[in-house]
Amino acid sequence: MTATFETALAERVEAMADACTRCGKCVEVCPVTGPGGVNAEPVAVISGIIDILRTGDGPEASRKWANACVLTGECIKACDYGVNPRFMLGMARVAMARHRDEPPQRRRQGVDGFRKVAREVTHISQMQLGDELLARLGQKPGGAAEPETPPDFVFYTGCNVLKTPHIALLALDIMDTLGVTYQVLGGPSHCCGVVQMRTGDVATSGRFAENTMDKLARSKSGQVVSWCPSCHVQFTETTLPTVEKTRGSKPFEMTPFMLFLRGNLDRLRPFLRKPVKMRIALHRHPGLKGVVEAAEDILQAVPGVELVDLKQPAVGMMSNYFRALPAYRRELQKNELDAAERAGVDALVAVYHADHRELCAHERDYPFRIMNLLEIVGASMGLHRDDHFKRLKMLQDVDAIAADCQDLVAQHGLDLETTRQAIQAMLDEQPLPLRGGSLSTGG
Repeated sequence: MTATFETALAERVEAMADACTRCGKCVEVCPVTGPGGVNAEPVAVISGIIDILRTGDGPEASRKWANACVLTGECIKACDYGVNPRFMLGMARVAMARHRDEPPQRRRQGVDGFRKVAREVTHISQMQLGDELLARLGQKPGGAAEPETPPDFVFYTGCNVLKTPHIALLALDIMDTLGVTYQVLGGPSHCCGVVQMRTGDVATSGRFAENTMDKLARSKSGQVVSWCPSCHVQFTETTLPTVEKTRGSKPFEMTPFMLFLRGNLDRLRPFLRKPVKMRIALHRHPGLKGVVEAAEDILQAVPGVELVDLKQPAVGMMSNYFRALPAYRRELQKNELDAAERAGVDALVAVYHADHRELCAHERDYPFRIMNLLEIVGASMGLHRDDHFKRLKMLQDVDAIAADCQDLVAQHGLDLETTRQAIQAMLDEQPLPLRGGSLSTGG
């Protein structure tokens, strides 16, 4: 009998728990044990994680460590036995959710979470783009038609980058210039299943992920280039290895876009013609191995760029992973913004969309720009996409943003009240309050 996704995942978790020697090295190197209040010996903490994996419950220090995980990945490098502690912590959170909530509640939370993401992605992207550009990103019927011949690879956007569509569009513009072929897939209709997994609804998460996975497995190279690090980790650490157990093989390999771009740096260099005379600090999150280093290499290939090291901690996958550590997130962001100001940089540049959403409104109050790395690359290549998200968020008022977007809201037939809720969510995503004043709700 063929194993289901749920049973195969459980077998993987049990095998990894068995392989863990409980040495505690993963706990020792974790950068968030302090901020997370993990006050116990490392051996006891990792032993408690094994207990949680097997029973859904464990000691307080272990529960705190699991919930504090921001996916930095230092634990993976520290393990000498081929165990992925980051995966174990993710599965510990799933086990705690399953221990806490009955199946109907897990399913309801998963549905509600997915609908919230879908609603906000749809509204915030349509507040910024017309049908043509939405279709280019695969977000309009007929906009992502099957190519006549298999493309070089599939470009998988994930969902939330569509809230900052200038980033995704620049990625497509750069790939067009390089002459590679691709099919764009992403958005709520191509969910990775991470939202359902977090609620403990493993079966639904597996169905969503496998459905998307089958759509992604359509390039001639068997390669998927991913933008979103959340989706990347969900597929490469949870879905693909589990499906390999149920089907006998993985349908594709997945590469982060920054690593793809650095791998094509020799092809890119001839197009980096225009000097970009800017002193730039890179906002760093090392959760995906090699991405920060790739981003640095790409920026250093842009003529005129001076890369400034602010000597700030590099922690986590993206800043939105600091849900359980709000004070630490505010501290990290404030220290970095203040350091950038002292260093006199021209721009603080992030790689990922979530960081851009959280940081961009601070441009109002600091003497430097908040930008995405692809804006720098694009400027040197003669490519530009307006950052409507930042412009709108800096208005800091629901009414003003709604008025600014009223034509597109009408064009797409968006419900006005739901649109206002999405705008409020945009403004609420501000972990560190703006130093020039509090957010306005616009009534």
